Amino acid sequence: MVGKVKTLSEKYYERTKDIRHLIHMYPEDGYKEHKTSKIIIDELEKMNIKVTKNVAKTGVVGLIEGKYPGKTVLLRADMDALKLDEKADVEYKSKIPGMMHACGHDGHVAGLLGAAMILNDLKDELHGKVKLVFQPAEERDGGAKPMIEEGVLENPNVDAVFGAHLWGALKEGQVHVKHGAMMAAPDIFVFKIIGVGGHGSTPHQGIDPIVLTCQVINTIQTIVSRKTNPLNPIVISCGRIQGGDCHNVIPNEVEVEGTIRTFTQEDRELVPKLMEDIIRGITSCQGASYEFYYEAKYPALINDSKMTDLVKESVGKIIGSENVFELREATMGAEDFAFFTQKVPGSFFFVGIAKDDQKPVLHHNPYFRWEDKNIKILSQSLSQVAVDFLNK
Repeated sequence: MVGKVKTLSEKYYERTKDIRHLIHMYPEDGYKEHKTSKIIIDELEKMNIKVTKNVAKTGVVGLIEGKYPGKTVLLRADMDALKLDEKADVEYKSKIPGMMHACGHDGHVAGLLGAAMILNDLKDELHGKVKLVFQPAEERDGGAKPMIEEGVLENPNVDAVFGAHLWGALKEGQVHVKHGAMMAAPDIFVFKIIGVGGHGSTPHQGIDPIVLTCQVINTIQTIVSRKTNPLNPIVISCGRIQGGDCHNVIPNEVEVEGTIRTFTQEDRELVPKLMEDIIRGITSCQGASYEFYYEAKYPALINDSKMTDLVKESVGKIIGSENVFELREATMGAEDFAFFTQKVPGSFFFVGIAKDDQKPVLHHNPYFRWEDKNIKILSQSLSQVAVDFLNK
């Protein structure tokens, strides 16, 4: 079967490359991937694959039914682009001002369509069904959860989920897997310190929210160093601070926004509680007040060990076991594929796209670019994983 997967991948490579270029030229924001969805639907319908449209607004689901009864495996790709002006010098450069595929999602879609072409040709040898999930809004609000709420894991019920990301920090030709925790939960916080504004020359007559904000920002870092288990990775980063408009005016309030990254549910619940305790303590002792907002986004991405073993074995058949590696450490980045692995055993893996691992391809960068040939490994890997899961 490995030989057939590789042969079919070569057969369809030019088509998948053209699809990647077309999607790259017309990048779309989350929940606005109308042209991308239309391209996907047209390709699936050409193959006579059953299609469900408009799942979670712009999502698309295809279903390949194998000749023999069996399990159901879900393969997922995200579709959305980023709000960036592309500066990479490529012939298929974005034609949409202010929008760019700067994270590889164009390749994810093309790679999954390539897998669809391969698996559809092999359906007479499959024991079970393959769900092809093209998901909106990974970069924005997270389209995985709405798709799940609209029943993507049902009818038929899904037994395993797999996904992959083209990864700029890893050398092309390599695939990296991770048993257990792979990517962090990326929650958002906003707090406002409310003081009493006044003239900069008479700070004693007011309550300076800038000074208090500085105390809060410094003190919340002790949550990581002194309040939680040092063996559990945690990040608290402040990304936006807004307060004041003039050199000699103490503002009335300062607002701070940032992110919390955790891997365990215990830490995820504990950190915002400790943050608010600190903010409350500092403001109350100085006669100020505060507002605190916390939004839980995606859960941590936890790979199932058995499914990760399967990925490692299957991908090893494609590129050689010597090119499949275990990630040395998890990443504090996030992926809403985590919603799938919360519900069903599954595994997510990285496909390298850097020509030199000492010179990584930077994601979310206007010069982000990678070679089309990496689509082959993505398509072949997803296909082989699906075949091995269904036919074991």
